[in-house]
Amino acid sequence: MALIVHKYGGTSMGSPERIRNVAKRVAKWARAGHQMVVVPSAMSGETNRLLGLAKELAPSKSSAAYNRELDMLAATGEQASSALLAIALQAEGMESVSYAGWQVPIKTNSAFTKARIESIDDDRVRADLAAGKVVVITGFQGVDEEANITTLGRGGSDTSAVAVAAAMKAAECLIYTDVDGVYTTDPRVVPEARRLQTVSFEEMLEMASLGSKVLQIRSVEFAGKYKVPLRVLSSFTPWDIDINEEAKSGTLITFEEDEKMEQAVVSGIAFNRDEAKVSVLGVPDKPGIAYHILGAVADANIEVDVIIQNLSKDGKTDFSFTVHRGEYARTVELLNTKVLPSLGAAEVVGDTKICKVSIVGIGMRSHVGVASKMFRSLSEEGINIQMISTSEIKTSVVIDEKYMELAVRALHKAFDLDQPVS
Repeated sequence: MALIVHKYGGTSMGSPERIRNVAKRVAKWARAGHQMVVVPSAMSGETNRLLGLAKELAPSKSSAAYNRELDMLAATGEQASSALLAIALQAEGMESVSYAGWQVPIKTNSAFTKARIESIDDDRVRADLAAGKVVVITGFQGVDEEANITTLGRGGSDTSAVAVAAAMKAAECLIYTDVDGVYTTDPRVVPEARRLQTVSFEEMLEMASLGSKVLQIRSVEFAGKYKVPLRVLSSFTPWDIDINEEAKSGTLITFEEDEKMEQAVVSGIAFNRDEAKVSVLGVPDKPGIAYHILGAVADANIEVDVIIQNLSKDGKTDFSFTVHRGEYARTVELLNTKVLPSLGAAEVVGDTKICKVSIVGIGMRSHVGVASKMFRSLSEEGINIQMISTSEIKTSVVIDEKYMELAVRALHKAFDLDQPVS
């Protein structure tokens, strides 16, 4: 008997019929002798609906008190889906109980709307499992030390599931989504994209950070830190599929690099449309300038991605970086009002029509010329590169947004990702 954690996304929980199918699938695993913990997201569209109501009442409000109430509001979506799933399981003849994050409890810090998990007390859940019950735990949420409900940010249910699996030392965490695994790139952009049987933790971490929407990056970080076996698979396969076949389907995120994985120089192409470039022009080229600019941005809790500084000319340089597109206006305002006056720079300019395209693969460690092949492929398509960022197993470029799909298709073909692995 193994302890298994299932996580179901919003589309999997999108209607009473889909919830019923989830219950049948979970019941199948429980009847096979597994102890089952299930972490569901809110029903598809529910979180957006709730936050839309808040925005309608206070369009531009932003404060700690306001964010506290947003968490109170948003947490109800997962609470509803968890209770509905427990009811559906009971209708299937399975003893089940649902808990909100604060009832477990899943303890977090007090960063409302983007809290981080600090600890999980699993005694109550283990007692229920020992009594033969299926336990359903709300994803996306927890409780801080002052008993305030907190949420983990968008995609936080993935993080909740992996954290629960880590805390309880689960045999495996299965992430059920509306896709049947991790692909070489988005099949909606490249129809020839292949599903990967396995992908390394490092590659998955890079893909998640670079724009792949299959898994939320914090969930991958948790899986890596605590070595949680993770599998991504589809909830839209028939619920009564053979359990042994289901257990081997989808994509396994592994922590071991085998010989087959080494053969693939590049495993996938990731892309992100949600970026904007900010440039501070005419910056005095002297020590501390990067900190002066980026320190203020970090203090405002704005995440920075790609950074580049030009060569100095006449004691001046230009400093550029990318941020999430939703933070662009706030970043520019911050620089103009709080940084520029004391910096002695000329001006702040920006571009919201950019995107980031990346190649990822652990094979890049042991192969030369990968980046040059990427740059040649983009050049042959007439695509200009604005910024470049690299790590040991990835190379990212910032390009004009209108060329994104062309770039992804060209790179997918250049690295033979449409070909079956030998």
